[in-house]
Amino acid sequence: MAAPMVLNSVILAAVIATAVVLLLPRLATAPGWRAAVTPLASIIGSGFLVLGPILDTAYGFYAPLVMAGLCLGGYWFGAVIRYNIATLARPGSHRDVWQIRLERLASWSLAFAYIISVAYYLNLFGAFGVSLTPVDDALHARLLTSAVYVLVLVVGLVLVVGWLWGFRALERLEQLSVSAKLAIIAGLLTGLAAYFFDRAAAGALVFNPPLVSGWSGVTLAFGLIVTVQGFETSRYLGAEYDARTRIASMRLAQWIASAIYLVYIVLLAYVFRSGEFALTETAIIDMMVVVAPVLPMLLVAAALSAQFSAAVADTSGSGGLLAELTRNRISPRHAYALLSGVGLILTWSADIFAIIAYASRAFALYYALQSLIAALAAWKNRADRRLAFLFGALAVLGFLVFILGEAAEGSE
Repeated sequence: MAAPMVLNSVILAAVIATAVVLLLPRLATAPGWRAAVTPLASIIGSGFLVLGPILDTAYGFYAPLVMAGLCLGGYWFGAVIRYNIATLARPGSHRDVWQIRLERLASWSLAFAYIISVAYYLNLFGAFGVSLTPVDDALHARLLTSAVYVLVLVVGLVLVVGWLWGFRALERLEQLSVSAKLAIIAGLLTGLAAYFFDRAAAGALVFNPPLVSGWSGVTLAFGLIVTVQGFETSRYLGAEYDARTRIASMRLAQWIASAIYLVYIVLLAYVFRSGEFALTETAIIDMMVVVAPVLPMLLVAAALSAQFSAAVADTSGSGGLLAELTRNRISPRHAYALLSGVGLILTWSADIFAIIAYASRAFALYYALQSLIAALAAWKNRADRRLAFLFGALAVLGFLVFILGEAAEGSE
């Protein structure tokens, strides 16, 4: 194994090099990349922080297969959203009364899914915010999360930036945040790769047996769908980008996120023995201490950046949707207050793993309804009737996830 100082230097070099590339004007201003930033900000926002320890603990050496299944499921549901974008963009296209009703119901489900996802992001923010301090405990993590809700979501940056400077300012914040966390992820993967190949050369890779299997393994995977969620935001960027750009950028965002997740889980799943770490929301920090001294600090920085940017995006989305659905009877200001109230209740009544499962089920309901809309549209179009059966099957899958998704069991 490389000396810690040498490995730290290599990791930091990977972080800096990735950041420089991502901030190059030619890439940063490219319309396709800008359009991909919003969905990528949500997809990669927190999954890389919690998925590794959960999958490694629950599924052992099968963890990469489960990760591939989650990515594939996310991509299938992304295909539903892409089909609906393309359908709406067709000249002369129109929706029947059932599609309109389902779309309204889907919008309501998405608005409330965003409320839960913000609780998920900000509870991770709180946990990672205190993780390297002397007050690293659940109480202080919840206090920090509550402070963020009160000071930021109700009266702070989201309102000021969103109302005064509009979508472009939010998009720019997301772009900077995505660049920062992708750079840190590059450093994380560099460190993990060095550790993985060192263990492999020593014949010390481990193949942990799964702790869950059968139906319990399936329902736990259902409860993790939110970790690959976020691609649907492309559906609502029609005022900024045309249909072709949104479809292509959503694919790009899902490809990048899937590649990161799969490499990450493969490198992580075979180097830690069962019982070497406790399954908590910040377990990844305890694991990375073993890999390289610099990684915990980088991960905390990535966590704070990722959770804040994702919370900004979903808060803005939820407020806008609720205002639109109620014809401004619920203003964005009141929507943010509602979001904060629900989030504070979840923060003090549930652990992060339960919130992850709640968010997964909420987004699964949205995907199920979007799949029904796509199935009806495909059935009306004779050329797409075969797709109607696929979309119908995805609707059934979405409803199953909504009903059956279970939470991981963390360590106290």
